[in-house]
Amino acid sequence: MNIDEIMRMSPVIPVLVLDGEGDWAELAETFVGAGLRVLEVTLRTPSALDAVRQMSSVPGAVVGAGTVLNERQLDEATEAGAQFIVAPGLTEPLSRAVGRSGIAYLPGVATAGDIMRGLDLGLDRFKFFPAEASGGIAALKALAGPFGNIRFCPTGGITPDSAADWLALDAVLCVGGSWLYKTGDSMDAVAARARAAAALAG
Repeated sequence: MNIDEIMRMSPVIPVLVLDGEGDWAELAETFVGAGLRVLEVTLRTPSALDAVRQMSSVPGAVVGAGTVLNERQLDEATEAGAQFIVAPGLTEPLSRAVGRSGIAYLPGVATAGDIMRGLDLGLDRFKFFPAEASGGIAALKALAGPFGNIRFCPTGGITPDSAADWLALDAVLCVGGSWLYKTGDSMDAVAARARAAAALAG
């Protein structure tokens, strides 16, 4: 499965910071059942790789690892079962390592120079990050102009109220959402948020 296919599966990709012990398979089942199949687990906590393992066992879930910074983390994430890799920025060493691995890849960009370096590496799908802090919708519209075939997943500062405005842009295939789960949330609350996010596809 390539990154374009993954980006088109759900309008919102939950960006999950999972800490402590939890039933991460149940969380993945909740998201999948509510219509969000693509899940990004950020490698910011000691629990992250275990969460990737648990979530990857859930039928229908497409689980990726986010905040991947180097080849060591890439290897750990793929061994844990990650089906795609998300990075906060774009570097040549990581991009080439991901290319050799064959896994789907979504590196972060914030400038035209970032995008051009990505194009030089054969990439045309990017995470626009941090989206709001980098100038928001106006900035992405300006960046998308010279790069007609590039498509983005804006992440960082996106809210339930602003997600639809981002998704209305031709250059945007999906957005990353950190509002969908916080530690301690009930599965009912998560399901309700996820259903609302999935409905943005229509």
